[in-house]
Amino acid sequence: MKQTLLRLFAGFLVLMPAAASAQSADTGIPQDVAIYIMAGFVLVIAILVLIVSIVVLQVLRSMVQKEEAVRAMAEGRELEVEKEESFWKRFLTKANDAVPVEEEEEIMLDHNYDGIRELDNHLPPWWKWLFYGTIAFGVVYLIVYHVTDSLPLQAEEYANQIAEAEAMQAERMANTPTVAIDESTVTYVEDAAKLASGKQVYDNNCAQCHRADGGGSIGPNLTDEYWLHGGSIQDIFRTIKVGVPAKGMISWEPLLSPEQMQNVSSYIMTMQGTNPENPKAPQGEPYQPGSEQEVQPMEADSVSAATASL
Repeated sequence: MKQTLLRLFAGFLVLMPAAASAQSADTGIPQDVAIYIMAGFVLVIAILVLIVSIVVLQVLRSMVQKEEAVRAMAEGRELEVEKEESFWKRFLTKANDAVPVEEEEEIMLDHNYDGIRELDNHLPPWWKWLFYGTIAFGVVYLIVYHVTDSLPLQAEEYANQIAEAEAMQAERMANTPTVAIDESTVTYVEDAAKLASGKQVYDNNCAQCHRADGGGSIGPNLTDEYWLHGGSIQDIFRTIKVGVPAKGMISWEPLLSPEQMQNVSSYIMTMQGTNPENPKAPQGEPYQPGSEQEVQPMEADSVSAATASL
């Protein structure tokens, strides 16, 4: 039976790479991950087989002892039971190099402190080998990292990773052509992720004056068709960028990137036609898409003379 189990186990190990490859192809899991999963499964099965084998051996041993007791009783003799130490106890005794209690006289020292005697016990072998292992590790570490420079130290490894990340970023930027976003190139974005980013910028910086629903508070209502400085994407972007200092609206150019200003401008345009609670009265002039208002730049004089912010 033992040989049969070994053959089955060996056959399973041989077939494991092929099974892992098929599993990887079917599920899309990387092949190395699939192999690790299969190896873990094999390890669990091996542990279960070992546990079952130990239990079976204990049961067989108990059955043999009972059979021997019945035979001794039938023959009218007393069964001699040998006291055998457990494997764990024998292992601890060997690992700790412990001296049996009955042999402690041999390692008794002459020291006597108020009737307390001292034993000359040795250090446990496992402790000494662990200490020797740290010495060996230190020697190998010294040679590898400081003598031969085979592997980089932590500072050098960090510098290498930073350089690699910068090279990857430079390559990504080189392969991704970017167009500077300003009043003349800004466009309305419809991407949901960019609009969500614009909403976050709006909630963090604009909602205090225009309310979260855009109905207006200190600043004007952003949901109606009336605008003080134009309602095109270019006008809104320019107003956010330049600000309206006379009414307390700062220039957001130092605080927001051009892409962030484009995203929040696009998000503000999505508020058109919504129904906020208690909207502020209209301010400015009605804006009609395609009118000359779209292309008229905001002069610096008009910024300082503005009566309200976006």
